[in-house]
Amino acid sequence: MIRPTPRAIVLFAAGIPLAFAILLADPDAWPFVPAYLFLACFALLLDTALSLTPGRLNVQVNPPPVLYIGRPETFLVYLRAHTGRRPEIELLCDVDDTLERPRRVIAMLNEDGEAIVPIGLSARHRGKARIERLWLRWRGPLGLVHRLRIVPVDSEIAVTPDVKAVRQTALAFADPSALYGVKPQFQQGEGSEFESLRDYVPGLDPRSIDWKHSARHMNLLCKEFRSERNHQIVLAFDTGHLMREPLAGIAKLDHAVNAGLQLGYVSLRAGDRIGVFGFDSKVRVVSQPIGGIASFWRVQRAATELDYSPDETNFTLGLSSLAARLDRRSLIILQTEFVDTITAELMLENVERLAGRHVVLFVCLRDPLLVETVDRAPDSLGTLARSVIADEFLRERRVVLERLRRRGVHCLDVRADQIGPALINRYLEIKRRELI
Repeated sequence: MIRPTPRAIVLFAAGIPLAFAILLADPDAWPFVPAYLFLACFALLLDTALSLTPGRLNVQVNPPPVLYIGRPETFLVYLRAHTGRRPEIELLCDVDDTLERPRRVIAMLNEDGEAIVPIGLSARHRGKARIERLWLRWRGPLGLVHRLRIVPVDSEIAVTPDVKAVRQTALAFADPSALYGVKPQFQQGEGSEFESLRDYVPGLDPRSIDWKHSARHMNLLCKEFRSERNHQIVLAFDTGHLMREPLAGIAKLDHAVNAGLQLGYVSLRAGDRIGVFGFDSKVRVVSQPIGGIASFWRVQRAATELDYSPDETNFTLGLSSLAARLDRRSLIILQTEFVDTITAELMLENVERLAGRHVVLFVCLRDPLLVETVDRAPDSLGTLARSVIADEFLRERRVVLERLRRRGVHCLDVRADQIGPALINRYLEIKRRELI
């Protein structure tokens, strides 16, 4: 496909005032007008003949088989020109709504007429994404014509939760001592497991003295404990319409799923059992708690089944169904979202009821746009009004979180880029304090 460039349009358009100027200056000089048009057409045809033909350009595409949500990937295009001409080639990729529209890329062929062009891909949400076609455009040597080539791709890519972040977490905790230190960690408190007896020495906690065995052995003995394992942890995800809102380019639900998978790997490696529970207007996903690092793929599959829902979340149905399925005290990590104190009343009531028997970690994502709106200089009346409204939202958010803390619920309100490490650190703190 051949199209004229803006330079060619200017070249032909310049002939109109030039023709009027020639005819006004000397009517007998009219043969110069068709001569100019003839030279312009000849230059256009010459540029077409000298330009790189689409048949001499070999194009190979190598799309990634999997795309991780929240992590940009590259789509490689290999170009090879079977001629001595090496034009500057523009590339543009057509994708469906699952992916962000890639930016236009300009490629320069090397001395051998080859180029490897990376095109950035970024997913908006999980599911199946499709790369439809690739557009290539280059100019002729004179810059008067554009050569256009369309390469159909029709490649389908699976968009999954960010497993790469889980792999990085796996490397961070590859050392068996990463969770508990180099030496065995002996912790005291309710629910900890008895390890052994040892002679009491100054500096040990007197409350650990076992008076019965001390009287029998005529020597002060104290108990040593070890950290409990085999705790039951449930990753509860709110999949309602508020979790569909984008934050840092992807939905809040995807941020929650990525962080949940990171925590799932760490907890499975620590010897605990992990289950997945998803709900909105009704219960969507139920995965019973399982243990063993080899079972992580089951947790990943259950998290992948969490779909985006336009429904409003029914906390009464969802949390009561979750409580009915638990037969022992568990750590429930509830990742959800709310707007204000009025819409959060039913959520507060059901979370407080759930916290009466279980340990509940309430996790929500902080929107940095609200903080920026509050801190922005009030240079106009509209900016001031938006700042006041944003501050009211933040105040009501703090009220809801403070009410939950007073009811014994552990709360975590962090930015999207901090949710993974913050969630793991809070989980380790809860285990260290033997709260489960």
